[in-house]
Amino acid sequence: MQIFGVDIGGSGIKGAPVDLDKGDLAQERHKVLTPHPATPDGVADGVRQVVDHFGWTGPVGVTFPGVVTDGATIRTAANVDDSWIGTDARVLLGERLGGLPVTVVNDADAAGVAEMNFGAGRGRRGTVIVLTFGTGIGSAVFVDGVLVPNTELGHLELDGYDAEKRASSKAREDHDMTWEHWAVHRVRRYLAHVEMLFSPELFIIGGGVSRKSHKFLPHIEGIKAEIVPAQLQNNAGIVGAAMRAAGH
Repeated sequence: MQIFGVDIGGSGIKGAPVDLDKGDLAQERHKVLTPHPATPDGVADGVRQVVDHFGWTGPVGVTFPGVVTDGATIRTAANVDDSWIGTDARVLLGERLGGLPVTVVNDADAAGVAEMNFGAGRGRRGTVIVLTFGTGIGSAVFVDGVLVPNTELGHLELDGYDAEKRASSKAREDHDMTWEHWAVHRVRRYLAHVEMLFSPELFIIGGGVSRKSHKFLPHIEGIKAEIVPAQLQNNAGIVGAAMRAAGH
């Protein structure tokens, strides 16, 4: 079975039909730039462009970089425009897509569900935390395979700052840090803080940096939990969005 998945990020909006039997994209994904400011209308237009590119006419799952309740209502908007807060994204996107059924889910939760079913977390029990490093830091927490939704651990305080302002992939680029410096002085400190709070058995590192894990993961020492890169890499959000839409 195929369902369409869209992943809204701080820099890009990407999507593709997903083969839910394989847990992989059925076609090469299409991407457009996230508008700035990333208002509801502007982002909705971007989602429509991605879906229209494939001529898709069925259910659509969409990720959002913030807290999403009831598969619809946006509660936070750290890396998009504040006008998203309180928006019923399911209604907005459904109307923009000509009435197609839409399901909305937190972006990291979607990526985490995909990794737990088809990727690095498959079959793992205990506490598993999926962290996506990109424009911000997303998180998905699982206990014996069950998701604790909307954890948003990227907003924990680290060195007096919002953690994602210190340890995200964007922070590395903005401050021109080497991979080693970022890993040792930012990511390791962040993982140690999260580990102190949750004592997970496994960290899965996702987002765009997962395809370059060899550049930074070997530099992270002193963490008790196992640390592995996401197997679905930056497609996990698209796959997880489609999975959530299929479930609805």
